[in-house]
Parts: sequence; C-alpha cells; structure tokens
Amino acid sequence: MGPIAAAFGDSGFFCAIDASGKQAVICWAQNTTTTSSSTPSSNQNPSLQIPPMAGLAGGDGFLCGILSNTSQAYCWTSNGSSTNLVPPPFVTTAYSNIAAGKNHVCAVRGSYYSASNSGSVDCWEIVRKSDNRLSSKQSTLFYNPNVSTLALTNVVSGDGFSCGGVREGGLVCWGPNSTALGVSGISDNFVALASGLSSLCGISQISRQVKCWGNASSFLPVPVGTRFVSMAAGAKHYCGIREDDHGVECWGSFNSSSIPKGSGFFAIASSHFVTCGIREVDLVLDCWFTNSSLQHDYDPPLQLCSPGLCIPQSCGIGEFTFNASILNEPDLATLCVRKDVKICLPCAFNCSEGLFPSSSCTANADRVCTACSLCQNSSCLDVCKLQSPAEIEQKHDRQLQRLVLILVSSVLGLTLIVIAWCLLPHIVSRKNIEGKKQFASCIGKDDLEKDAIADAIPPLPSTLSLGVAQVFRLSELKDATNGFKEFNELGRGSYGFVYKAVLADGRQVAVKRANAATIIHTNNRDFEMELEILCNVRHSHIVNLLGYCAEMGERLLVYEFMPHGTLHDHLHGGLSPLNWSLRLKIAMQAARGLEYLHNEVAPPIVHRDVKSSNILLDGEFGARIADFGLLTPNDRDLHREMKEDVYNFGIVLLEILSGRKTYDRDSTPQSIVDWALPLIINSKAAAIVDRYVALPRNFEPLLRLAEIAELAVRENPSERPTMSDVAASLEQLVKDGLVS
Repeated sequence: MGPIAAAFGDSGFFCAIDASGKQAVICWAQNTTTTSSSTPSSNQNPSLQIPPMAGLAGGDGFLCGILSNTSQAYCWTSNGSSTNLVPPPFVTTAYSNIAAGKNHVCAVRGSYYSASNSGSVDCWEIVRKSDNRLSSKQSTLFYNPNVSTLALTNVVSGDGFSCGGVREGGLVCWGPNSTALGVSGISDNFVALASGLSSLCGISQISRQVKCWGNASSFLPVPVGTRFVSMAAGAKHYCGIREDDHGVECWGSFNSSSIPKGSGFFAIASSHFVTCGIREVDLVLDCWFTNSSLQHDYDPPLQLCSPGLCIPQSCGIGEFTFNASILNEPDLATLCVRKDVKICLPCAFNCSEGLFPSSSCTANADRVCTACSLCQNSSCLDVCKLQSPAEIEQKHDRQLQRLVLILVSSVLGLTLIVIAWCLLPHIVSRKNIEGKKQFASCIGKDDLEKDAIADAIPPLPSTLSLGVAQVFRLSELKDATNGFKEFNELGRGSYGFVYKAVLADGRQVAVKRANAATIIHTNNRDFEMELEILCNVRHSHIVNLLGYCAEMGERLLVYEFMPHGTLHDHLHGGLSPLNWSLRLKIAMQAARGLEYLHNEVAPPIVHRDVKSSNILLDGEFGARIADFGLLTPNDRDLHREMKEDVYNFGIVLLEILSGRKTYDRDSTPQSIVDWALPLIINSKAAAIVDRYVALPRNFEPLLRLAEIAELAVRENPSERPTMSDVAASLEQLVKDGLVS
C-alpha cells in the first residue's frame, strides 16, 4: 500500500493521492485521466468519482484503498462504475493496511489512524464475470486458521497468495499458491514487501538489501549490495528506490535503460510494462516503460502527488517529516486531511550524478542536492569528481612544459613563420589603404598607429561609444586571459576559441580568438567588413562587440561577458536549472534579438545557426543572441533563410519546453521534432513538458508555448510565422504572467 498504485492486466491503470491536502485520488490509463477532485479538468472522466484515500493498492484491472475519513476499504475499476467491490460483511470494517492481488484482496483489521497498526486479516475474492465485469464475494480459499490468529503489520498479494509481516517478527504466507513461493522459517523483519504474480520480494530491516522467493524468472538477477528503502512489483519485474540517492533500480523482466536518470523518487508503482513514480524534487509524476511504444499512451497528469502515506506515528531514525511549505503554495499547510498525522520519508545521503549534497537530512527536510557547477570547496570536489585549483594549475604547467619542448624543436621553422607574419601586415596595409578610410565610420586612429607592431587594420580610439569599437593590444588580452590558458576557455567552435578575460580596469569580457584556418581563409578586407557590421549592431538582446585586436597576425574580437553561460548548458549541461518564468522570458528575449537582426538591421542579417548554445545569458539571466551570420544574403535568398532561422528557433522552443536535446541517440525517435511534433498535433503536448522542473499549478502557458513551437517547425516554410510573429506571441505569454 502506498500513495501511488497500479492495476495490471488488459485493464491496467494508475492512481495516486493528489498533493492537495484533501487526499483526493487521481487516476490515469491510456489517454485518460480521472480524479476525485470537485473540479475535474477537461480530460477527466466525471462518471467515476473516487472518495479521498489514505492509501492505495492495485490488482488485476481494479484498485483498492482505505478511505481517509473512516478507514474502511473501497475497491473500484476504471470503467466508470461507482460500485464498491468490497463484500457487504467487510464494508463497515476499519482497516490499517490493504493489498490487492490478481483476483483477491486481503486487509489488516484496525483503524488506519490508530497508534496500533497491526491486527488480524480479512480476505475476499474479486470475480470476473462472462461480460468481463468484476464483482466480489467472501472467500474460503484465503482463510487460514493459523494466520487468522496472528497480528500482522502489513500485507501484499499476488496470484493466489498473500503474505504479511508478523508484529512479533517474521514473514507468513497463505492461499492456494503460497507453497510455491518457498517461504518458511523466516524470522527477519522487512521495511517493505512487494509481490508480483508468482513471486515475492522484501527489503530486510537490518541489511536494507533485497530477498526474494517464488518464480525466479520474475526477480533474477536480484541486486546485490544495494540498499533500498521501498519497492514496487509488476507482473514479472521489480523496481526499488535506493537508500543513497533515492534513484530507481529495476530487476527481473524489465529493461532498465528507460529509467529516468538524475532524479530521485519518494514512491513508485508498477504495472505490467509501465512503472510510475513521484519525484522528490517537485512531486511530479514520471513514468518509464519496458516498451517504448507505450510512452505516448501513458501520459500522467500534471498534478502534484503526495510523496507518502499520512501516519499517526512519530518519524523514526533516518526519516524526516515532509514539509508542505516547499511546494510554495500559500493555502497549503499540509498534504494530509487530518492535522494529527504526518508523512515520514526516508533520508537520502547522496545525490544523483552531476549533483552534490550541500546539506544533510534534518528532522524536517531531506538532504539538499546542488549542481556540481556550483561546487566551490573541497567538500564537494570528490563527489563531483572535480580537480582542485592546485591540480588544475599543475596540469597546465605540465602542458606548458610539453609545449615548450615542441616549440624548441621547431624553432627554425617558427622563426621563418614569424618573419612572414610580421612582413605581411605592411604589405597588405599598402593595398588596402582606401578600405581603411571607408572603415573609419566604425574604427578611428590613435597613437597606436605609431607602434612598431601596428597591424594592417588601424587601431581604435580608447573610448567606447555606440557604433565605435575599442582597440586592444595583444599583450593586454594575453594578460587578461592568463596567456589564453585552457582554464580560461569558455567554449570553442569553427571560428576558434572563446576565453574569459578580466581587463586591467576590472571589466569582465569574452575574447574570441580566431584559429589558423579562419585567418588563412579570411582576408583583411573581409575581416574589416565583419567588424563594420558587428560594431554597428547594438541591441539589448544581442551579445554586443566591445572591441578587437589585430596584432602579430592575431584576430581577436572582444565581446560583452555573459556570466550565466549558454541556454544549452542550463538545459542539458548540468548548470542550475531554469524555472518556467525564466524559460519563457528567455524565449521571448531571444526572439526579440532575432527579430532585430531580421527587421531592424540594414541590410538585414540572417543568423544561420540558431541553437540553444548560441543563446547566452547575462548577469540578470537575460537572453542574448551570439554568433550570428555576418554576410547578409541576397534578396532572393533572404526570405527563405529567415524562415530557416524561424525553424531552428522552433527547435530551441521545444528544447526549452521539454528539456530534451535536439538530437538524442538514446531516445526513439532521436530527433526532437520527430518526437514532439506528433504529440503536439494530437493534443498531447503535456507529454513533452520537462518533468525535471517544478510545474506551475497553471500549465496552460506551457501548452501555448508548444503551439508556438509547432508553427515554427512546420515543414512548409510558407506556413511558418515570421520572427516578429513569434516574438509577439511569446511576449504575450510573458505579459500574462501565468507561470511562476
């Protein structure tokens, strides 16, 4: 029994207790959702009204639970029937624990909210009629006089058997198929039990490791050495939540490659081919599948769900009391319908890959996980597998020593190259003197021209204003980048390398250094034209050029520094996650930057390489477009190429919405467009929303964002909107202020 459960078989479905404080029940199956909420959403089935529950358990085509107000048992199917599948003799009995098997149910007597959580057991059968409808009857198959005298603390049920933990210690099983399990003489206590159709597994209270009995094909190979806190069973597989980081591990007949990585769970439930869980970071539902074709059919609702069961006992050692305040819902003081109960959850002491525990578990909060990109001291270096500053410096020193040896061995050849590069600027300067004069609108002259190593391109004034770029000395930029060392590197591309630099006046800038191939294939006049364009492009959502350096054959461009990196790094590279308000704002601002290039620059500029790694974030997390194309297209190609920018920006919107990479080899389909577009077109946009970000209570803006993306990535360019249309639509989303 738990806050989430699954009915298996051909009529399988899932249910979970909603995190509303009312313990309402929410259910979903293939393409359907039902709820006990008084205000069901448009995709919910109003014909099925499920009462609020304290806990849930699933069988073959039906679910059972304990009513939150009376502790009485209640069982139902997913076909819209409101008939309670509990026989009349047991309808008014209070129960503390309940388990649903293939075609029977067993429950432990006693009030769910009493301090004593053990008692005798009642069982009844669920009968499938010729018309496939289900009904119930009292059972003699599951009556065992030896078991009826025992006080049980919990119970699980499979195909023709049930097992329970005895209050005094040990494990007992009964029912016509129980002998096949081979359970006998077990004295251990178990913190959790789960049963498949023909097998049983338990988590030992002492070792926290898994022990299993019954049909070995449904649980082999059993994980060895892994400590678990809870688990769930499908028909022929098991999944458990690990003690260390609350990640999930599955065994038996289950392909674990689809299990979500980098996320911990508080509770999980398994059906035949699907397992769903309640994520610890935001209480959002997440599902994974043995068959990837089912992924589009099982779309869990976006409501937040309860992380555990509300119990009357005090939390024990290694547990914490869940605090509803972390959900940022001012009207929600607790997740339990009664004030005298609480949700106790197991502490974790580690975090998923790419994160480190920045604080330990306390009585009222689990450990806190922080992105390794924010690791600042030695306490997290080992966990994040990072090198200390001293180790990094030693590495660079060794690289420098190797480089010196290579340079010494090639001294003669390098000397000739240096001489050639020194002579070349003077030769080119004579040929391009007229070009220099034409370039004076952006670049002026000053005393640097008298320098013996002045480059062919004339130096710039030391003052910076709109439309004027500043000239920098090569020595100045070398000092600012620590000699262009690797640890100052921000990124690299076909043009060359980008370095973080701190100028003598304290300004932080980004320096783009052209590689040899770029210098060879770009003559001075082209470089001057590019600079002319760059220094006249000025916009709040463009990475603006500050200056340049062209000494000793080097070509360096100096840009505004964007301290928060790229959008790609935040979505896919392990940097701190972005909430939905930031994501929508970034989308809108990036669209405004592209709109500026398309419509306000004369002549217009087409970016040609719109992607999340070319959208940078400034100190206020404002979006800036970088690395746009410098050579403007002719009139014939202008409209077509602008629509290509729109298409690529649509892909960025899909990344923002889903958190998925543009191309993912581990997913099917691998292309984000091939994956997302059919879902959006078929009104299943909710299935692509990033579940690793806390969802807002109102997610309508996210569905509208999906519609904008779908228009932008349409195959026919004539059906795509302009960047102005996209920017206006996104601006309206931000102005509505519906996402938080």
